[in-house]
Amino acid sequence: MAWSILFVAGLLDWAIGLKYTEGFTRLVPSVLTLAAMAGCIILLGLALKTLPIGTAYAIWTGIGAVGTATLGIILFGEPATAFRLASIGLIVAGIVRLKLVT
Repeated sequence: MAWSILFVAGLLDWAIGLKYTEGFTRLVPSVLTLAAMAGCIILLGLALKTLPIGTAYAIWTGIGAVGTATLGIILFGEPATAFRLASIGLIVAGIVRLKLVT
């Protein structure tokens, strides 16, 4: 169960929402982003009740980084170069390996 909670926490690491807040000058995106971030931290805290801190934090930030980089490519037309995609793939591989050894 803790792994599922951690996965959802990683998905809620909605850094991409910061782009839409325009420096927290737009109300709705700001409220949604702050709510997602609060949920993210709460769920991470719950997952840490049973998971090792180093592993959980690395996986949590990895999920957030992969999601943010992917959405940057999809939503904002950031370059999807082979090197960038390979780097994202390495982060995913690291997440999987950390999960397998814990």
